[in-house]
Amino acid sequence: MSPLAKLLEAALFAASRPLTLEELATLGPEAAGEGEGEEGGEAEAETRAALAELRGAWAGEDHGVELVEIAGGWQFLTRREYAEPIERAQFALRPRRLSPAALETLAIVAYRQPVGRLEVDEIRGVDSEAVLDKLVERGLIEIVSRGEGLGRPLLYGTTPQFLEILGLKGLDQLPRLDELSVALRPPAPAEPE
Repeated sequence: MSPLAKLLEAALFAASRPLTLEELATLGPEAAGEGEGEEGGEAEAETRAALAELRGAWAGEDHGVELVEIAGGWQFLTRREYAEPIERAQFALRPRRLSPAALETLAIVAYRQPVGRLEVDEIRGVDSEAVLDKLVERGLIEIVSRGEGLGRPLLYGTTPQFLEILGLKGLDQLPRLDELSVALRPPAPAEPE
């Protein structure tokens, strides 16, 4: 394994969150200014190659973890087949569950972002200010901009932590709304024989 791949491996094990390609590229000696003046693009290309090497080294079934691209970065995660026994043993920290109101609000923000509180209230049919505040506090959504309407309302969007928790690389991996409506449709009653 190359020295850069080993360095990235150490950094990824030490990190508690996914590290972006840009963050990882700062670890190489060239990126730190010790090289012969390589361009930032070359440092990122070397980092990509080292990540591919590292991912290949951990891809075999000989390991209980794997290197995964998630939430705009890279992170070592427990392989799916081992996640359930580890959760049963309660070794891993469990995130607090979200209330149905919080889940509903989070889904609205995820699919409509950037979205203002009044639009969320209109869709839900109730005041959502407290729920939005709680989702901001938990780091799942954030204020991304201000609207153009009266009073320039705050607009909300999801955070990288939201993607990390759902195990997604980006928002384009969210299920399409038409797929969800089919999946959530109640089963048709069985026909009598």
